[in-house]
Amino acid sequence: MDIRPAAAPDLPAIAGIVEAAYSPYIPRIGKKPGPMLDDYAALIGAGRVSVMVEAGRVLGLLVLLPMEGHMLLDNIAVAPDAQGRGVGKRLMIAAERAARAAGHDEIRLYTHEKMVENVAIYTRIGYRETHRIREKGFDRVYMAKSLGASPNT
Repeated sequence: MDIRPAAAPDLPAIAGIVEAAYSPYIPRIGKKPGPMLDDYAALIGAGRVSVMVEAGRVLGLLVLLPMEGHMLLDNIAVAPDAQGRGVGKRLMIAAERAARAAGHDEIRLYTHEKMVENVAIYTRIGYRETHRIREKGFDRVYMAKSLGASPNT
């Protein structure tokens, strides 16, 4: 498995992974989650998307947005049939490394408050909740992680 910048030909695979990863949350949230509304062609064009590939197949994606003072992990998603193989963990490690390489000592993310599994996962790997807000019509939980720790966390 390799992680590389996404390219235009990856767009159908990225769209499929996002659809599969986030559609199950629609009934819980009552509408499509934010990542399903993003313009991935524009994000790819801006160099903000990375993909994990194996034998030419996209298994997962990562969207990072450099911000003032931190890196924002805007989206991470793994193909359902690739879950449980360490793809998500490797993408999280890549996100933290990219943040460090960009000179940041903190990485932040957010998730919908009804995606309680995600909050639990992020807490387990060292993120702490910083605040909750209603933003763009979504009830979001913001979390942050100091990057002073090992890059393998």
